[in-house]
Amino acid sequence: MILPTKHMRPYRSLLGLGATILNTIRRPMTVSALWDRLRRASHPGLSYGWFILALDLLYMIGAIDLRRGLLVRMKW
Repeated sequence: MILPTKHMRPYRSLLGLGATILNTIRRPMTVSALWDRLRRASHPGLSYGWFILALDLLYMIGAIDLRRGLLVRMKW
């Protein structure tokens, strides 16, 4: 689920989706804007629940933060 397995392609895992999310967040954006962009561009079959789980994972590892209602990519 978090990592890809032989039965799950890398882009479908939470880690792979998280990488896509980080590449998409170039500037601060709302959660709904990010959701719309991902659904249109790269993941048309993506469920909202899976999207939120990927955001949770990124937040837990300190890769993103929510500031004034906008998702911000953190610099390491």
